[in-house]
Amino acid sequence: MHLEYRDEQWSNWFDTLAENDFVVVDDFLPDVLLKEVLHFFTEQETEFRPAKIGQAHLEQRIPEIRSDMTYWLDKQRDQKLQVFFELIEELMEKLKRELFLSLQGYEFHFALYPPGGFYKPHLDQFDARSNRMISFIIYLNSNWQAGDGGELRIHKEERKIDIEPIMNRAVLFRSDTVLHEVLSATKPRRSLTGWLLKRPSGVGVLGI
Repeated sequence: MHLEYRDEQWSNWFDTLAENDFVVVDDFLPDVLLKEVLHFFTEQETEFRPAKIGQAHLEQRIPEIRSDMTYWLDKQRDQKLQVFFELIEELMEKLKRELFLSLQGYEFHFALYPPGGFYKPHLDQFDARSNRMISFIIYLNSNWQAGDGGELRIHKEERKIDIEPIMNRAVLFRSDTVLHEVLSATKPRRSLTGWLLKRPSGVGVLGI
């Protein structure tokens, strides 16, 4: 299974990412793989844990900043998502070739925001661990409607850009420069969220 897009489409998306620091791609995953991801998400919901901020021994739960639940993926354990991992590696190769990025790994988790859940404005780059280069989100929300909330809000200069978390919409953005937040939603909000790394981290699933 491959990401079936023309080279011209990839070039346009990567040009947008390079110019604006973010890009939105709808209908990202093939239908068969999307169904597998959704099914696996449901299977693992009992394993979700309250999300923390910080890194390693400095991690802590601060519900005033973020209130989601997460399940970190592991490439060896979560064999049912092997095709997804292969597609991420394909995407990384395209990014390395088109944007000359030095990518060497990745880490992903499922995220579940309960009704009213949020994540205050933040960058995805740690002060002490600067290896996250590209943040990558795929939304998994059926029948999301205007007014349901849960938008990804990107703060860019004086503007606020709100992106609705509709099913199979992917968002890629620079981890070190794009200030963003998750707005409160009126119903559960699901996503597959990860980072493409310039060196492996030892956190979550590691690629190549």
